[in-house]
Amino acid sequence: MADIKPHEYAVLTEIAQDPLVTQAGLSAELGIAVGSVNWYIKRLIQRGWIKVSHLDRTRLKYDLTSRGMRVFTQRALLYARDSLKVYRDLRNKALQIVEALKDQGIDEVYMVPDDEMMDILRLTCIENGIAVSKTPCGVTLRSAGQDFEAVYTAKPPRTSTERA
Repeated sequence: MADIKPHEYAVLTEIAQDPLVTQAGLSAELGIAVGSVNWYIKRLIQRGWIKVSHLDRTRLKYDLTSRGMRVFTQRALLYARDSLKVYRDLRNKALQIVEALKDQGIDEVYMVPDDEMMDILRLTCIENGIAVSKTPCGVTLRSAGQDFEAVYTAKPPRTSTERA
């Protein structure tokens, strides 16, 4: 895949969404100087990813070329692939922690924080018969970087193998 800088991709994305976008509009949207926007646009034109046409003396229209569309699409597909990998990894970690909780006979947990990562764990708990409490209870599940952890506010119950 072609090497593309983050700001170049951001400009490409904005142009794909609005071919009549102005350089001042791009500057405001992306939080970069108008001069930098101009430089990125010139670079994208040189790479053959966008073309510019004059609508009148003061207005320009930017269009993605087929090469630009290919770069844009490849980047989007890579993002989707990477996002699915992250989801699968988090889902597997959630299943592991839920199985450990079930082995300990835990049927209710409390979760913090309330974010997308914890949504994966929340759904995994519900699918596996573990209730999610709105108030703190014996076990609090939380995110720890790219992982999950259980914090016991009471002594953790023994596992099924320890009870035998």
